[in-house]
Amino acid sequence: MVRRSQRELSAVRVPIRLAVLVALFSAGSFVAAQITVDRIGAVMSALRAGQFDKALQLLQPKLEQNPKNAQLWTLRGLALSGKGDKREALGAFHRALGVTPDYLPALEGAAQIEYDSASKDAVELLQHILALRPHDPTSHAMLAVVAYRKGDCATAVRHFRESGPLLDSQPGALQDYGACLVRLKEVEKAVTVFSRVLTQSNDAGARLRLASVQMMAQRPKEAVETLQPLLEENTVDTEVLELAAMAHEASGNTPEAVRVLRQAILSNPHDVNLYLDFANVSIDHQSYQVGVDMINSGLEAEPKAAELYVARGILYVQLAQYDQAESDFAKADAIDPNQSIGSAAEGLAAVQKNDPKDALATVQSKLANKPKDAFLLYLQADILTQRGPEPGSPEFRQATESAKKAVALRPSLAAAHDVLAKLFLQAGESDAAIDESRRALSSDPKDQTAIYHLIQASRKSGRKGDIPGLLKRLADLRMEGTREEAERNRYRLVEEKSPSTEKPQP
Repeated sequence: MVRRSQRELSAVRVPIRLAVLVALFSAGSFVAAQITVDRIGAVMSALRAGQFDKALQLLQPKLEQNPKNAQLWTLRGLALSGKGDKREALGAFHRALGVTPDYLPALEGAAQIEYDSASKDAVELLQHILALRPHDPTSHAMLAVVAYRKGDCATAVRHFRESGPLLDSQPGALQDYGACLVRLKEVEKAVTVFSRVLTQSNDAGARLRLASVQMMAQRPKEAVETLQPLLEENTVDTEVLELAAMAHEASGNTPEAVRVLRQAILSNPHDVNLYLDFANVSIDHQSYQVGVDMINSGLEAEPKAAELYVARGILYVQLAQYDQAESDFAKADAIDPNQSIGSAAEGLAAVQKNDPKDALATVQSKLANKPKDAFLLYLQADILTQRGPEPGSPEFRQATESAKKAVALRPSLAAAHDVLAKLFLQAGESDAAIDESRRALSSDPKDQTAIYHLIQASRKSGRKGDIPGLLKRLADLRMEGTREEAERNRYRLVEEKSPSTEKPQP
C-alpha cells in the first residue's frame, strides 16, 4: 500500500581543525624541527582565537622565507578554512602535500574540505590517511558516510564498524549505520545500533526508529515497550499509533491493537493507511464485515482513495461477494490506472518522468535507432494506450501493432502482454485478451494486471464461473503485497526519521 517517501542524508562532522593543531606538535611531526614552536607560536595563538586574518599576516613572511615548508602551508590552509575560503584553503593543503605527500595534518584538512563538498576526491584522501594510520576512526566514519550516500552499504558497514565509539558523538552517522544494517538484513545488529541512537538522543524520532527495527526483528513486545513513553503522552502522532497497533497485533494483543487503531483513525480520519491496517487485522482474524464497515467509513472521508476500494474488494472476496469485489477493483482502476491491478504502468513511469507530452517523442526517437527493441516497442504501446485512443483510430492501431511486435520479439515480456490484453479488451476481443493475459501469467505468475484483465475478459466472454477463483487469486496477491509493503514502510520510516545534521563543537 502507499506510504511515505525518503529523507535527506546525514553527514559526519569532525573537528579536523583541532586535530591538525594537535598533530603539528606530535612526536611524529618531523617538520617541527624546521620551524620551531616559538617561531609559530603567535600563528597558533591567532588560530585558536579565531583571528584568521592575523594568522595569515603572520604566516606570509614565513612562507616567503620557507616556501617548501609543509607545516606553514597547512597552517595557511587552516586560517583560510576558518575564514570560509575553502577553495584557497584546499590549494594550501595541496601545496603542503606537494612538499610532503604523507603529511597527515594536510591530508586531514584537505579530506575534510573535499568531504564537506561531497567531492569524489575525498575518498582518495581518506584512503591515504588510512594507509598511514589504519585505525583512524574519523577517516573510517567519513568513508562510511560516503559509501552510504552511494548506496554501498556493504562498504559503509565495514567502515562504520571501524569507527568505534566516535559514532556515539555522531547521531546522523550512527543512524546511517543502522539503516545500512537494515538494508543488509542484519536487523538484530541494527537493533543494537538504534538502541545506541536512543541513548544519545532520547526523543520521539529515535524511539520510533528503534521500535520500527524491533518490529523487523520480530520483537513486537520490545517495540511496545519502546513506544510506551510516547503512548503515555497521549500522543496523536499517527505514525506512533499505527506502529504501536501493529506491535500489539504481532504480540497477540488484538483488542489493544484495534483500540489504538481506532484512536489513530479518530485523530486523523483522512489517513488512508490507518484504514488499510484495520482491514489487514480484520482479514487476519476473519472479521471481514467489520473490515468492510471500517473501509466504508474511510471512503466517506476519502472517496477517491483507490487503495480503499482495493482493500474492500479483497474483503468482499473473503465474504464471497464477488460482484461487489469486482466492482471495487474496477473503481480502483478507474480512479488510479497506475494501480498494479489495473495498468502496466511501471515502464511508462520510468520514461515519462512526470512529462507525458514528451514521453512518446522520447521513445520514438530511440526507436528510430533501435526499431527492434522490444522494451521500447512496449513503452510506445503503453504510452499510446494511456492516452485512451478510440478502438479503430490510428493511435489505437499503432499501439496494438507496437505491442504485438514487442511480444513477438520478447515473449517473456509480461508487461507487453498486459498492454496488448488491455487493447484487445477495448476492441471487444475477449478471447484474445484471455490468451495474452495467460501468456503474461506464464512469465510472471504474480502479475496482478494480467489477473485483472482475465477477470474482465471472462465476464465479457460469459465465463463467469472462472471469476470467483480469479478474484481469490487476485486478493491473495494483494494481501501478500500488503505485507511486503509493510516491511518496506518500516524501513522507510527508519530512513525518514533521521536526526538533523549537527556540527559538534571542537
